[in-house]
Amino acid sequence: MDTRCYNSADQVMNVRFPPNLLVGTSSWSSRDWCGSFYPDAIDAAEMISSYSRQLPTVEIDSTWHYMPNRAMVDAWRARTPEGFVFSAKVPKVISHEKYLQDCEEELNAFLRVMSRLGDKLGPLVLQFPYVAKAKDPQEYASGSDFEARLRKFLPLLPKEFMWGIEIRNSRWLRPGILDLLRGRSVSLVFISYYTMDPLHKLAARSEVFTAPFVYVRFLGNHKEMDATVRKAREDGRRERDWESLLVDRASDMRAWIGPIKEIVGRGTPVYVYFNNHYAGYAPGSVELFSRLYNETE
Repeated sequence: MDTRCYNSADQVMNVRFPPNLLVGTSSWSSRDWCGSFYPDAIDAAEMISSYSRQLPTVEIDSTWHYMPNRAMVDAWRARTPEGFVFSAKVPKVISHEKYLQDCEEELNAFLRVMSRLGDKLGPLVLQFPYVAKAKDPQEYASGSDFEARLRKFLPLLPKEFMWGIEIRNSRWLRPGILDLLRGRSVSLVFISYYTMDPLHKLAARSEVFTAPFVYVRFLGNHKEMDATVRKAREDGRRERDWESLLVDRASDMRAWIGPIKEIVGRGTPVYVYFNNHYAGYAPGSVELFSRLYNETE
C-alpha cells in the first residue's frame, strides 16, 4: 500500500499560545492533510516529525483501538524534538471491554510501553461510553455503577503519571465521582460534545477542576459531521473527507476561550486537542482557535 500523500507544497502553521497552553490535534496520520498541513509527498513514518515542527503536542487516538508496541513508541520519541508532548487515550479493552474490572494486567502493559516516551509523555485519558437512558434509566441519571467501578479502579493508577477521565453525561458530575477524581488528582476531561455541558457552563463550579492541570477535547458530533462531509463530496464541494474546514465553529470556540484564558492566566497547564469531526479539518481548527484566542488580548 502506498503510504505517501501527494498534493501541493508544505505549509507552516500560524499559531501562537502561552507556554502553559498546549494545543494540538487528535492523531496526526491523516493523508487528507497533505498539501495543507503536510508536504505534497511524505512517508507515513515521517508525519510525526513534520507535525512536531508545527505544533507542540498531539493526542494519540490510535492507542484507544490497540495496545502500542515498543518499536512504535520508540519511533515517536526519536522523531520528535525535546519538549514535545504526547497525550494518549488508554486502550478500550480497559475502559470499554472490561469496564475497569480485572484489567490490571492490560493497564500495566500499557504503562510499561508508554513510559518509554519519558519526559515527552503527557496526560493519559480514559474515555468511557455513554449510557443511554433507554438502555439503563437509573445509570443514565446517576452513574452509580460507574462510580462504584471507578472507586475500585483509581487506586491502580500510579501517581507518577498524569490522568484524565472523560465521561459523556453531565448528570454524572456529582460529588461522589468528582471527589474520587480530586482525591487522586485525576482531571475531569472537558469535551465539546452534545451530551455534555461545555466548559463555559461548568467553569463556575470550582469542584469540576479536580487536578493540577486541565484537559480539553473538541470532538464534535461524529454522526452529523460524517453526514455533512458525505453531502459535501456528493455535491462536488470536497475531494477528501478532512481536507479543510467545513463548519463554522468560531462562535462555539469563543465561548470556550474565556474560561480557558482564565485558567491559563492562573498558571495552570492546559492541554487542548481538536478532532477532525469538530469542524472538518483539525489543523484548521487549531489555527482558528489561535486567531480567536489572540484577538481578545
